[in-house]
Amino acid sequence: MKMSPEMIKAQENMKPGVITADGFLGNDDRNIVDIIAEDEREFAKLGMDFDEISNMMSEFLNIGEKGLGEPIKYKDFEIFVYEARGFIPCPFEDGIFRKKVATVKNLKNGEKIMYSELSIHLLKKHHFLQGKGSKFRLEPKILKKVFLG
Repeated sequence: MKMSPEMIKAQENMKPGVITADGFLGNDDRNIVDIIAEDEREFAKLGMDFDEISNMMSEFLNIGEKGLGEPIKYKDFEIFVYEARGFIPCPFEDGIFRKKVATVKNLKNGEKIMYSELSIHLLKKHHFLQGKGSKFRLEPKILKKVFLG
């Protein structure tokens, strides 16, 4: 699919060494429009909603912060949140986010996922889950297993 100038700029920002050392694309050689389109199809196939999942991720991040750097149990989940010093900009150039990272484990099935405050924004606003092989890639099937059982 053809990319707009804004998407071309965002993809340039996602390359290793521009915003982060590893970038946002992992070993995925597709353009970001194709990555987004495939992830949107996968979300629909799995019956998931981007707003619902991103809201749950935000809620768990906020709850996990109450652990003050220690894992806490909340319902059937274990949540661990840590914050590195500083901020990170969105590669789409529409926000700057604290370097907060949450790890959420579903205690019923053992599935877990790691995500950042920026990951939530990318999911909610841009439907961008990062490229395959990226450290913070949000695999739709794993999101479903963790948050929806």
